[in-house]
Amino acid sequence: MVGASAAGLATAEALRRKGYTDPLTILGAEPHLPYDRPPLSKQVLSGSWEPAKAQLRSAEALAALDASLVLGDPAVHLDVAERAVHTASGRVLKAENIVLATGLRPRTLPGQPTLRTLDDALALRGDLLKCSRAVVVGDGVLGAEIAATARQMGVQVTLAGPQQAPMALQLGPVVAGLLGDLHTSHGVELRLGAAVTGVEESGVRLETGEVLPADLVVVAFGSAPATEWLRDSGLRLDNGIVCDSRCRAAEGIYAAGDVARWHHETLGTSVRLENRTNATEQAIAVAGNILGADEPYTPVPYFWTDQFDAKIHVHGFIGPDVSIVEGSTAERRFVARYHRDGELVGVLGWNMPKQARLHRQEITRSCRATVAASAPGGA
Repeated sequence: MVGASAAGLATAEALRRKGYTDPLTILGAEPHLPYDRPPLSKQVLSGSWEPAKAQLRSAEALAALDASLVLGDPAVHLDVAERAVHTASGRVLKAENIVLATGLRPRTLPGQPTLRTLDDALALRGDLLKCSRAVVVGDGVLGAEIAATARQMGVQVTLAGPQQAPMALQLGPVVAGLLGDLHTSHGVELRLGAAVTGVEESGVRLETGEVLPADLVVVAFGSAPATEWLRDSGLRLDNGIVCDSRCRAAEGIYAAGDVARWHHETLGTSVRLENRTNATEQAIAVAGNILGADEPYTPVPYFWTDQFDAKIHVHGFIGPDVSIVEGSTAERRFVARYHRDGELVGVLGWNMPKQARLHRQEITRSCRATVAASAPGGA
């Protein structure tokens, strides 16, 4: 397993549960034991959790897994024919099967902090505790979560980005507008609908010419699959590691998690999902196929986000037609259903997770009109 986060660890655990008894190696670029990423922008950043609480498993559970953990040594080359992974320190790790689970790398602005790793979260927390006004550049899931957490820490926060409302791509304009209202009600200043063109000493410059004052700028405007080390491998790379419906990139080579782009047989197209739930579910599917299950991976996408008092859960895809079917937006507790061409393609619950799951069962899994570009990303 190349990658010691959720997908890599879940693959190893699933292999053991399914009866695999041969040696396992989990290779990680970071020195830390496997940890969860969603809490980084919330509990770890706010300080309500100590870093150790974000660990995915205890040291005892990892020992019981009977896997070799090689940490702090990033992979730098993959020899597909030899099924060998070369690391920065010079190690060469060979295996019958290799699972690529290297996740994402954040897009950056020179000299400005981002949030991807545990060390990033701890450093950013220290910066937030020392600043009075921060600008978060990025109006997607991560940017909105960082803005909410920073505001709850007492920092004056401005959220900037090109969309008309926070998370408009992931939620659609109606619910994203409600999320924007939530942020505003908690004191977050929104400067949306204009792209950021640069960072100056005095703050963040927008394409309109306006400069947003800040003594801290946080960059959260997207990420890309971490595949640079695979460019000379011969694997097909196109917005991720391209795989078949079994999440197989080549004979004996699989991919799982944020980095994997696989053929979704139900949707009839290639899909790459950036969310925590998919990392685990895809890892389980990969483990099964390594052991001979030969089954396609065809999930209904799902992600969640927590911001202020809102717990938002999304199943499926966002469609152009939305209706509120339970609760009310005024009470900030509702279920929304999304349709495309008359078919139910997605369900959203705002502080109604159980009710949303019930509606999820009706999602038409054969909705081929849904394109991969509309797949949600997030926690």
